[in-house]
Amino acid sequence: MNRILFAGFLLMISIPTLATSFAGTTAGSSAGATSQGSSSSSNDDKVVLRARDDAASFVASDGRIRSARLESVLRHLRERDASAKMASDRQLALAILAR
Repeated sequence: MNRILFAGFLLMISIPTLATSFAGTTAGSSAGATSQGSSSSSNDDKVVLRARDDAASFVASDGRIRSARLESVLRHLRERDASAKMASDRQLALAILAR
């Protein structure tokens, strides 16, 4: 039962993330994005994806395991996304895992 609730929670978190990513992608292409802009976005995604293991450790340990890489990515997300500023560390870690 807990797994079903957890999976539902992850799905709820990932839907706004997917919508935001899609909106950013379509807005960038319609505005004539340069290759530098899209490579920058790609690099941001790579930085976040590299922190997936650290985010998993953070969530599994109920916040007791905090790596420097995870702290860096949390700061990175909060600097670039207004909605991330209001999210808890756990919510952001779960969002990283949902990507």
